[in-house]
Amino acid sequence: MQDLVIELRYDGSHLYEQIYQHIREEIRTGRLLCGEKLPSTRYLAAYLQVSRATVELAYEQLLSEGYIESVPYKGYYVAQVEELYRIDGSKEKHKPESALRTNTCAFDFSPNAIDMRVFPFETWRKITKNTLSQDKSETFSLGEPKGDLALRETIARYLHASRGVNCSAEQIIVGAGNDYLLTLLGYILGRDSVIAFENPTYPRAWKILGLLAKKLLTVSADENGISVDELKKTDANAVYVMPSHQYPRGVVMPIGRRMELLNWASHATDRYIIEDDYDSEFRYRGKPIPSLQASDQTGKVVYIGTVSKSIAPAIRVSYMVLPKQLLRRYEENYSFFSSTVSRIDQTILNEFIRDGAFERHLNRMRKLYKEKHEVLLEQLKDFQKDFVLSGENAGLHILLTDRQGRSEEELIAAAAGAGVRVYGMKGALVQPLSLEQEKAWKATILLGFGGLTQEEIVKGISFLRKAWGI
Repeated sequence: MQDLVIELRYDGSHLYEQIYQHIREEIRTGRLLCGEKLPSTRYLAAYLQVSRATVELAYEQLLSEGYIESVPYKGYYVAQVEELYRIDGSKEKHKPESALRTNTCAFDFSPNAIDMRVFPFETWRKITKNTLSQDKSETFSLGEPKGDLALRETIARYLHASRGVNCSAEQIIVGAGNDYLLTLLGYILGRDSVIAFENPTYPRAWKILGLLAKKLLTVSADENGISVDELKKTDANAVYVMPSHQYPRGVVMPIGRRMELLNWASHATDRYIIEDDYDSEFRYRGKPIPSLQASDQTGKVVYIGTVSKSIAPAIRVSYMVLPKQLLRRYEENYSFFSSTVSRIDQTILNEFIRDGAFERHLNRMRKLYKEKHEVLLEQLKDFQKDFVLSGENAGLHILLTDRQGRSEEELIAAAAGAGVRVYGMKGALVQPLSLEQEKAWKATILLGFGGLTQEEIVKGISFLRKAWGI
């Protein structure tokens, strides 16, 4: 661990943004290397003579964008960021295609970033203090493999009230992030499982389940989601979907397609739907749509959700609801896996949800994101001659599909040249396109707005307007 010499400017700009920008620049230029430990928030706050909350806010933004990682009980470390282009002092080296991400990008429209500026630090700190002030030795013990019963009961009530999920606490497994739960699910489904995905889809889920399944395959999708007619022609016994807001295409699956999917699963004993309830909390048009699991009458849906996107990336708590048949399989064969979330974190989160702080925070975030969403759509009105806009009904990103025959690489490069980082949908492909598909593919750009202020959105879009000749 090394000290970070940061010259703070007291010119009215946010101190946490200065800290965030300094560390991000150090990582991008290779002065902070992968695996290098950062100072603790307490130490850096004392060293820079700022509040600890200021440093925490900077670290949370770096976490949300993937520049650093949090290791429980150890601290913060620089993440592996291989795709970043680093400037060599002597001469320019080869730029990888994805590395049209240079140090000059002032506006990052990441679809994965969230806004940490309104995180309820004081409430979280108070709950943490109260939890640690109680002399309960069981809080420091290993706990139940599925997670603490109190937290699972709270999650069950919350999911039923907010998402229509029908389950008992017994069916819920709490884990440190979706990666762990998907790995566990891969074991439960078994080595003979054949799992279908859309393409493009969430690449991490594809990679994780691909390590454990017999085979993965892709099925085409339309404006309503995955094609069930095509799914029926495969030998898949499980399918991974994101019906509330498919990543990256932004499709919200309508009730008719959901019923088709449930009907497909019900026609065989060992068929299951893996429902990743991605971005379900943020919907901007129409009434909230219940989860797919809420309509499941035959015990065919595995429901997976997380609090990381709605609270903070560092709060690595996700949950999986198993249908009873898979629950029995878990209890018979895999319940020896220890819980991956500390009981202290579980207790804090339980209090945060149970006392209403989570719902209050979520309502603030919904209002904040809705305002940003409206600003972004307003700024994009004059883009619609050159692009088709979609995915605007929910989530934290929208899509622009090119009408002019340009490639994603061209659009990303032009944006980077203007100091704006955008993302192509091809980055979410999990299998190569056929020649026919490649010819039909239209360049599509993902514009995330969660991590930017309204002012940054306006400025960033103005730069894109010039870069793309709008």
